[in-house]
Amino acid sequence: MQLYIDEQLASIKTKLQQLLKQYQLLQKENQQLKKELEKTKSTFVSKTEHLESLQKQVDVLQLGSRGLNNEEKAALNKRIDSYLREIEQCIALLNP
Repeated sequence: MQLYIDEQLASIKTKLQQLLKQYQLLQKENQQLKKELEKTKSTFVSKTEHLESLQKQVDVLQLGSRGLNNEEKAALNKRIDSYLREIEQCIALLNP
């Protein structure tokens, strides 16, 4: 009977050690994923700011080169609204 109990304890100990190793690997992977997420968020913010800057430059150049008629103004406003919606969606996806 004692031999059976010892075997069971050894089996439990082995399984526990395996679980601890698995847990440690998952902790390490989790930390790496968190770092990657932060890097991605940072890149996203940078790219968004760059996009906004470029869009402003495009708008200024368009307005500076010639006046816009009503149809062109409406198209420009529609395009700006579209960019803003995309940016808001991206920000919403990044916020938990």
